Amino acid sequence: MKLLIITLLLGGSTSSLFGQRYLFYLHGKIVEDQGANAVDSVNGYGAYQYNDILDSFRKENFIVLSEVRKKNTNPIDYSHKVVRQVDSLIKRGAKPDDITVVGASKGSFIAMLTSSYLKNKQVNFVFMAGCNEGVIKQFPDIQFCGRILSIFEKSDNIGHSCDKFKDKSSLPIPRYKEVELNTGLKHGFIFKPLPQWIGPAIKWARNDYE
Repeated sequence: MKLLIITLLLGGSTSSLFGQRYLFYLHGKIVEDQGANAVDSVNGYGAYQYNDILDSFRKENFIVLSEVRKKNTNPIDYSHKVVRQVDSLIKRGAKPDDITVVGASKGSFIAMLTSSYLKNKQVNFVFMAGCNEGVIKQFPDIQFCGRILSIFEKSDNIGHSCDKFKDKSSLPIPRYKEVELNTGLKHGFIFKPLPQWIGPAIKWARNDYE
């Protein structure tokens, strides 16, 4: 992601940024631990199809910004990094509502922290499989801000509804929607570019909030 951001901001003109749609994808923790070709053999989730997920967004004409994070990445530190990158795009001419931050599992609460620190109500966010009581206790300062789509899987024992986060947030949330899936894949639903979550995320990133 760092190299791509540098190319966009230093090599591109302001006009080249305006009118483009940008999507930050923040992956789950297993990719931190094992890399882009991570495989879960403990829970039976299989391969984390990281590159296929990125390609699914690229095929929809998004400029996708993503990288494999280092092991044991500090969520707060990394969220500030994403905030700086989003701010840089906006300063160079990108419209805030043309920018979407999608986070899955650990990437989801990094995205939530990004929302809290960015404090831009026009930016789109998609939080997947990351909302639970443990995150509320670990990161009590999370305050949703922006246009928020929450996606969770009914059978998942890790990520649940984000309503409690939304209800305790005092920052502006112009749009909020929650989608409950019923794939039976538990937490493994985030491992694949399933149309059940890719479709709603793409619509949200295109400012289709219905």
